[in-house]
Amino acid sequence: AELPPWAPGPAQAAALLEEAADLLVLHRDFAAAVERCEAGCDSLGTGTGPGPGHESFAEVKCSLCVVGIQALAEMNRWREVLSWVLQYYHVPEHLPPKVLELCILLYSKVREPQVMLEVGSSWLGAQANQRLPEFDSLLELYLAQVLLPLGRFEGAEELVRGCAAFDSERQLQFLGTIGESRCRWARREEETRSAAEEQQDPATETLLGMLSQKLLTMLTLLRRTLRSMSNHFYLLPYKKMLLATFLLYLVVVRLDPASPTSLPFIYKLVQLFRQAWAAVLSPVHRPPIRD
Repeated sequence: AELPPWAPGPAQAAALLEEAADLLVLHRDFAAAVERCEAGCDSLGTGTGPGPGHESFAEVKCSLCVVGIQALAEMNRWREVLSWVLQYYHVPEHLPPKVLELCILLYSKVREPQVMLEVGSSWLGAQANQRLPEFDSLLELYLAQVLLPLGRFEGAEELVRGCAAFDSERQLQFLGTIGESRCRWARREEETRSAAEEQQDPATETLLGMLSQKLLTMLTLLRRTLRSMSNHFYLLPYKKMLLATFLLYLVVVRLDPASPTSLPFIYKLVQLFRQAWAAVLSPVHRPPIRD
């Protein structure tokens, strides 16, 4: 339906806010709710006068954005939320605390906290915002939902130390929380690395066993061949033949000497080659030289 030609102003914005809330909660018409919120924000323009019922201009505009954010999230259009809000507040520092809180919670819930990195840092770094009563709770929320889950521990410490609104006791409390989170992060990384190594070891042993078995089979066949051909090739150096066979085998199995994971294979295969070489040479004798 086409929107009626509402006159601009805080009174009309308040009426649009009420209609948008009904569309969101009662009718579940999220697209229409967003339209009403946009119309309400546009009607406010850049004025700062008081609204109806002694509600301020800022409160009406903030409420319109809160309803719009919820409606966009309900339509799974959460990626548009931050840009949608900033078109009415222009810079992150001007976002109302309630809007910033809702954005942090939304992007944390969808596991995209990095979206709020710059916005949250800009808002918290503004001196005017540091005098607001909501500042402490928003800083704590930003640390818990954005910086610490992303492992930005140094940035979190710099933010806390640079906050003039905190006394030394409050700073120590936040720094202690950051330190605990850093320790938990390090433990999780160590556990993940240990689990990956434990999973890799059986696979490594299995692959090495397969390579070793193939090499032993090849050397056994070579040993039989040398015995049958010893009358014809007794002057050919056996060591060079086995070495050439071993190098050919490395090419066949496609080991990459430059890869760090291949070094244990090559080292163990060299040891295996030496053992096999000793076993091959011991029973093979040169035939007597005939007159």
